[in-house]
Amino acid sequence: MGYRHKDTGPRLALWMLVALGDVVLLLVSVGLSVPVAVLGVVALVVAGVAAWRLARRTTLAGRRAVPVPVATRRRA
Repeated sequence: MGYRHKDTGPRLALWMLVALGDVVLLLVSVGLSVPVAVLGVVALVVAGVAAWRLARRTTLAGRRAVPVPVATRRRA
């Protein structure tokens, strides 16, 4: 039919950027300096993404997944 499967891979969406900006503004309003607040939020995001990727990699390795070259993948 006319439905195409969209790639729902991890993306930094606009709402995530807005939420992170709100967290920075909240920390600044509490009394933290702007560079410290930004650095803290960025550090937490990087740590979260790294942990997510590490957990995903071990899950895929546990299933004995065979990597498929990009050129041979079939497009749906």
